[in-house]
Amino acid sequence: MPYRSKPELSKEEAIELHNSSLVIDAQQPPITSGGLFTDNMRKALDDWFKEGVTRGEAKGLLSNMMADEIQNNQDARNEYVELWEKSGVNVASGTYAGPSKIEEAYEISVNSISNALAIINAIPEKLMLVTKGEHIKETHESNKHGVIFDFQDTLSFGTDLSKVDFFYNLGLRVVQLTYNLRNLVGDGCTEYYQSGLTYFGRELVSKLNESNILVDVSHCSEQVGWDAIETSKSPVVITHSASSSVFAHDRGKSDQLAKDIADNGGFFGVVIIPGFIQSTNTGNLDHWAEHIEHLVNVMGIDHVCIGTDKMGPGPGTESLFEYPTEMLFYKKSEFSWQGWQDKHRVNGPSAKHIKLEGYNDFADWPNLTIKLAERGFNDVEIKKMLGLNYLRVFEEVVG
Repeated sequence: MPYRSKPELSKEEAIELHNSSLVIDAQQPPITSGGLFTDNMRKALDDWFKEGVTRGEAKGLLSNMMADEIQNNQDARNEYVELWEKSGVNVASGTYAGPSKIEEAYEISVNSISNALAIINAIPEKLMLVTKGEHIKETHESNKHGVIFDFQDTLSFGTDLSKVDFFYNLGLRVVQLTYNLRNLVGDGCTEYYQSGLTYFGRELVSKLNESNILVDVSHCSEQVGWDAIETSKSPVVITHSASSSVFAHDRGKSDQLAKDIADNGGFFGVVIIPGFIQSTNTGNLDHWAEHIEHLVNVMGIDHVCIGTDKMGPGPGTESLFEYPTEMLFYKKSEFSWQGWQDKHRVNGPSAKHIKLEGYNDFADWPNLTIKLAERGFNDVEIKKMLGLNYLRVFEEVVG
């Protein structure tokens, strides 16, 4: 049922509000690693496919190629900036550490950040790195687009807490404690037996506090979430998840954890991943809005925002890369550290027909604002969810 029975804003007014507001995507993983797919990249992908390269391998190669294309090709730069402009998003939080082999995690993060900095430096008139709250405001005031560096796993730190300082100096400002599976810090939300933070995990949270880095528990087990709140001296956030009360899924969060996040001063960013928000194969933005509305009722309007977690078409986060259908995700002998099972409906047979109407790629971001207006949220409420709630917490924790 809509938040209010009668909309206060027309579609035209919602579009105008979107274009004039501070808009932050709390989780847009491939913003500098999968937001471009040129003809040169298509040709390279076709050649790699013929050579037996997997999607996992091709992803890194294409991300490197994206940075090269933007540095050396004006048409590529224009295409990339145009995607940002269509989205109306001022700031997006991109991911520079995720599930991987632990022995490769550090190198992957350094390479990913290097590519991102190359992209940002290639278009200084339009892009900037966000490392403090005033940078977020600057993007809105100067018609630029800002990128926040986040980690969606802590494997890149290894066992060395001093690496937090290293990555902070490279621009890291948000750290998710675990991905789906267990790491040295704690358990993820799809691990078979889920406990909370380890001793090392608690020390890492304290180190993140000292470094003024936001602690994120989006993919973590519920207990890791509660332990993080107990341990942290700063607000803990959920940059991208959904309500398990609206739709039961391992990636969702309970009302109690959501309320505790709010009581602790944090925020909850709502995803638009179709398999996470509804049970049918074809979802729509009303399914997404139901999660928004429920969490507003649980947490209050000041603690809900949007972390789409989705760049391109398909059932998961996706990028704009168009992989051949027959291209394997991984070699058959490899273990997937993603931690997804078929029941999660992200990849594999169960995800084949899952899609979301109303949001095909990053350029469709304005449709989310339009949907919030349709469901009866007013301009003040929408502005908070679009960006002001995120900005408040970011300024408090990061500075």
